[in-house]
Amino acid sequence: MKLRILGAAALLLAASACGSSGSSVAKSTAPTDHVLHLSFLQDPGQPPDPDVYYSGQGLLLTTNLYEGLLQYVPGTATPKIEASLAETWKASPDNTTFTLTLRKGVFFHDGTPFTSAAVKSSFDRRAAVNQGPAYMVADVASVTTQGDYDVTIKLKTPDAAFLDYLAAPYGPKMMSPTAMAANAGKDHGQTYLQTHDAGTGAYTLTDAKVGSHYAMKAFDKWWGPKPYFTSVDIPVQTDASTQQLLFNKGQLAAILHDLTASAVKQYLGTPSIKTYPLPTLMSDYLYLNPNNGILKSQATRVALQQAVDIDQIQKQVFTGRATKGVQAYPEHMMAAGLAPQNIVHDPAPLQKLAASLPASQKTITIGYDSVSPDNQTVANLMSAQYAALGITAKVQSYPTATIFGWITDPKGAPDMLVTLGWPDAAQPYTWSHISFAPDGGLNYLHCSDPQITSLFASDKQTGSPDISSKIGELSVATGCWYNLVNQQDFMVAQPWLKGVQGAHVVTQPNTLTIAGLSVG
Repeated sequence: MKLRILGAAALLLAASACGSSGSSVAKSTAPTDHVLHLSFLQDPGQPPDPDVYYSGQGLLLTTNLYEGLLQYVPGTATPKIEASLAETWKASPDNTTFTLTLRKGVFFHDGTPFTSAAVKSSFDRRAAVNQGPAYMVADVASVTTQGDYDVTIKLKTPDAAFLDYLAAPYGPKMMSPTAMAANAGKDHGQTYLQTHDAGTGAYTLTDAKVGSHYAMKAFDKWWGPKPYFTSVDIPVQTDASTQQLLFNKGQLAAILHDLTASAVKQYLGTPSIKTYPLPTLMSDYLYLNPNNGILKSQATRVALQQAVDIDQIQKQVFTGRATKGVQAYPEHMMAAGLAPQNIVHDPAPLQKLAASLPASQKTITIGYDSVSPDNQTVANLMSAQYAALGITAKVQSYPTATIFGWITDPKGAPDMLVTLGWPDAAQPYTWSHISFAPDGGLNYLHCSDPQITSLFASDKQTGSPDISSKIGELSVATGCWYNLVNQQDFMVAQPWLKGVQGAHVVTQPNTLTIAGLSVG
């Protein structure tokens, strides 16, 4: 049966390519059963445990099942913190003490009332699980309660990004202390949360079969407005053609992620479909390896950057869903003019260098994540650009796991890597410390600069835009990092699905706040 579906999808896409761009899209009507049909193109790869999950597509689950103390305002490109489970909050001048007043009338999905006791247990659980997002609570010295609805969090050291951590999609989420104590087992409830949830969100988990299917239903005691959609069905469709076929036939309400350049072009040319290029903090970055061959020279790295024709890449790969990178940080993190990325397209330096190199040094490797057809195209375009200047660039795909493995052991890493990235939160430090620090969680190719490292402590303590900007400028000067384009969260939806733009949060790629959606 699967082969037949895939074959039908391929035929449909072929027919679409030969005919008009909208010929394969059927008219659909709004569902009357209040069921929202979506899909994952790739499985999230982990159960929706917010203290473990640390990727992209699974945010559709974690951000609708769980809530944090704060959140970012939806429907805008400007990251601004607003209330969530905490109604008011205050930071001390030195960014070490944070006092919050909690929302009353909130219940966890198991019926347990939300009180200040859940804040400490949720923070403790994240630290005990000690997965990727645990660093956000690593500096917490104490969590003390003042009655049921007031809490004080004290840090060991100042951290100007802490409120952003509380609002971040990967930040600490509140979990039912009752459910977690009853199902702690030997792994702090990780086994339990593979098939259940313990949150306060607008939806509760009803199915979680890794690799095949997920589902949620509306929580009838949620503190917010009653959602229009009473349930959400999310099968895993591992073939992009099949996913688009289902959407074109009206069987999916929307596609939220990973549309190829050709699919984007098709849908932009289909008036009956709603397209949404939504603001995000996602950027396509070019990493250059300072440990390999001719790239050990900073001047060579800069020449390789200058030879990249970003305008061609933006036009051929990202038309309608990305802007040219002009800052060292992802778009929307900093005010215009800060952290300028003054890399002017100029192929002459690389062409001159190539003419002076022996043949044995004229070959480099450009890597990309194997799950990204966009970045395969980017790498191929770069290869062609370099070839015209006398440099042979081999294009090589690498599994995501291999790329992350270079963080601890860079052996076998390519000369250059094109990959998508985004920060955990909107404060600039949340990007700089994972990207530019010697031990940063996204410093795949192990570049560093003592001047940058010396600024991290003050950047963390103060959150000064001037310091963050200086770090960005220094990162550009190394020749190790290049923000190629600022990607938008390109989504397509049936014309009857309402509220998409207002349900999108700039810090949360590949997902929507489902309680904000309706039909019309």
